[in-house]
Amino acid sequence: MRSAQEIAREAMERARQSARERGARLSSPRAARADRHRKQERTAREALPYGSGRDPAPMSDTVASLMRRMGWTEQIEITSVTARWREVVGDQIADRCEPLGFEEGVLTVRATTTAWATQLTLMKGQLTHRLNEELGREVVKELRVLGPTARSWTKGPRSVKGRGPRDTYG
Repeated sequence: MRSAQEIAREAMERARQSARERGARLSSPRAARADRHRKQERTAREALPYGSGRDPAPMSDTVASLMRRMGWTEQIEITSVTARWREVVGDQIADRCEPLGFEEGVLTVRATTTAWATQLTLMKGQLTHRLNEELGREVVKELRVLGPTARSWTKGPRSVKGRGPRDTYG
């Protein structure tokens, strides 16, 4: 019968053999402490606030990087142009139309009258060119012009089903 000491020794030898097969190296407790100390020094050196690669970055670069990563750059550029709508398109056009929204390269604009909607439709190419010139690249691929909307008679708290305004006006 084998002693507990022999069984433990054999188990330890099997574990060492398995570790050698996996490519592990034999190290003493002192070598393990030295490795740990070197790793801590390297981590401390890399964590210095002004170490290599850790220089403070300007806030504008950080915000620009975030906007690029999130895919917001195009929307923010369009928003900046629509905020300056009057100075981009001129007073005469700005008095008679307003930007409604931008989605997937299409800028939607509402005109105050049908005549101005027709005029803006004829000027689509020039306006698109002017907007892209202001943005610095081709962001606006299409300009959609909407005319004024007629009053809706079908909505409201006192609407009644039926023929609608024809009943009253005719």
